[in-house]
Amino acid sequence: MQGEIRPGYKQTEVGMIPEDWEVLPFDSVFRKVPSKAYQIQTSDYRETGLYPVIDQGQKRIVGYSDRAERLFETPEGGIIVFGDHTCIVKLVLHDFIVGADGTQILVPKPGHLAFFHNFALEHREVDATGYNRHFKFLKQRLFQSPPPPEQRAIAAALSDADALIAAFEAMIAKKRDLKQAAMQQLLTGKTRLPGFSGEWQVKRLGELLTVRHGRSQKEVEVAGGRYPILATGGEIGRTNSFLYDKPSVLIGRKGTIDDSKFVETPFWTVDTLFYTEIAATIVPSFIYFKFLMINWRRYNEASGVPSLSSKTIENIEVFLPPTFAEQTAIAEVLSDMDADLAALGARLAKARAVKQGMMQQLLTGKVRLV
Repeated sequence: MQGEIRPGYKQTEVGMIPEDWEVLPFDSVFRKVPSKAYQIQTSDYRETGLYPVIDQGQKRIVGYSDRAERLFETPEGGIIVFGDHTCIVKLVLHDFIVGADGTQILVPKPGHLAFFHNFALEHREVDATGYNRHFKFLKQRLFQSPPPPEQRAIAAALSDADALIAAFEAMIAKKRDLKQAAMQQLLTGKTRLPGFSGEWQVKRLGELLTVRHGRSQKEVEVAGGRYPILATGGEIGRTNSFLYDKPSVLIGRKGTIDDSKFVETPFWTVDTLFYTEIAATIVPSFIYFKFLMINWRRYNEASGVPSLSSKTIENIEVFLPPTFAEQTAIAEVLSDMDADLAALGARLAKARAVKQGMMQQLLTGKVRLV
């Protein structure tokens, strides 16, 4: 029956929770420490220094400072930094200097663990309403509070999930660096794959492909169409018609001009997105990787919204291997690296989804660890 209270649980203002959990106001869980005495201005951030600077922004550490008189000594067990303007939450376990305005320092009171409440705030985040003050909303919140041993067990389980996510992120970053290094070597001829020789040639892109304009989606868009309608941000609709049905490199005509895409199946593009008809003597995926090496901002033709013209693109010179076979071999190496990155990305997405599920179960008491 809906609303039935499970044995060992109770109904509260925040929903059904275990009988030995408490529902507490902010002031029973945290002590807010005035941060002005520990704060420095953005202009005082340094690239190196004795002490890290932490503010309310996305980056974990935004700079460094040697100003010992501004150092906040973090108590054992850590504290939580809450961004008054950004609603960003950070667990901090070391001494630090507070950066800029809006950085709130929250010290857990006895019986409450920073590790646990950091995950709880990640799970039930404060909704940002633009660049406004949000700490007042956090102060109005009620907090679900398990006994300390269960707080510790939940935090340990979720920390393990975070460690797995961090491991995947590190592997992806490393493989991206390796791919970038491989592109620098293989796409310039500095390193040759086994079995290939001969001089590379300089060619204009216009000798290898023709740049085409996309068209309006209004005349072709249908719900549930067979083919994607593509813009610079990705798919924006479906159609039963296509502009091109062969492998093609896409690049923004206006706006996002430095984010080339490779499409192998039939598609439609809108007017802000160029597509390319690639000569039969050129490996399409090879040209895609060459596009990734070009500094497109250098060819921007507008002072406002970044823009490219088809003529500008076709006049760019690129360095090419002498044979179709070497283009193919290079493209296969880099495509294999992309496949590895995609597989790792899928595993990372799964790990993040698993963590979200764990938080939903553990931080509400639906699943008990002690």
